[in-house]
Amino acid sequence: VDIRTYSPVVLAYIGDAVYELVIRTILVDQGNRQANTLHKKASTYVKASAQAAMAEAFLPELTEKELSYFKRGRNAKTVSMAKHATMHDYRHATGFEALMGYLYLADRFDRILELTVLGLDGLGKEEKTHRS
Repeated sequence: VDIRTYSPVVLAYIGDAVYELVIRTILVDQGNRQANTLHKKASTYVKASAQAAMAEAFLPELTEKELSYFKRGRNAKTVSMAKHATMHDYRHATGFEALMGYLYLADRFDRILELTVLGLDGLGKEEKTHRS
C-alpha cells in the first residue's frame, strides 16, 4: 500500500506503538529494573508534552518530506484529546507520532532512532533549563 494514502491519524496510531517500543528498548538496554519502574520512566517520554518537546528539538533537522508528514499529523482533525495535554502539545505529539508511523512504514528505522536521540537530547536540555 502507498504510504501517502494513509490518513495522518492512522500513521500516528502505528507511530505511537513504534515510538513506545523504541523507548522501552532504550530503557531496557540501560539495565535490568522492575517492570513498574520501567513503565513509570517510559511514561515520562511517551506523554504528549514530552513528544511535543522532542519534536521541537528535531524539527530543524527534518527533510521536506518528513516535515510534510509531521504537519499532516499536527493538523489532523482528531475526535479526542489526551486528558493531561494542552492543545498545542497534543497536536505536536500527533505530528510526532505520524512522522514516526511514516518512517516505520517506509522502513526507515535508522531515521526513527536518529530523531529519537535528537529529541531525547533536546528534552534533556529542556529539563535542565526548567530545573535552573
